[in-house]
Amino acid sequence: MNHYNYDDIAIGHIETFAVEIDDKMMSDFYIATGDLNSMHKDENYAKSVGYKSKIAYGMLTASFLSTLAGTYLPGKYSLIQKIEVEFPAPVYVGDKIVFIGEVVRKYDNFKTIELKVTAKNDSGKKVLRAKMRVGVLK
Repeated sequence: MNHYNYDDIAIGHIETFAVEIDDKMMSDFYIATGDLNSMHKDENYAKSVGYKSKIAYGMLTASFLSTLAGTYLPGKYSLIQKIEVEFPAPVYVGDKIVFIGEVVRKYDNFKTIELKVTAKNDSGKKVLRAKMRVGVLK
């Protein structure tokens, strides 16, 4: 876990990490949310509507934005205030997703940073775009 203070962070600062989406994550997300949409649970249905397999929950993928802020940038002193997220392509079980967060703005009066986030799968295809505002408590 990183421990960046507000003054340690500069515009252009980048942090990255990777995660592989697996069946246990899908099951745990289902248990936590109760989302039983066939797109996520039924491979045959997902294929019948044009996907190669059942797709991962978008919000499961987006949940790693919490990891980005709470572990990497800024880490320990983070407090997420706002997230805007888009899902330009599906994520499948077995995909390795690389998250890249970059500081694009700082708000000195509020000790807040703005992050531009992209996430790409193993093929380099963008599967998530986000903008985050994160308070830095120290």
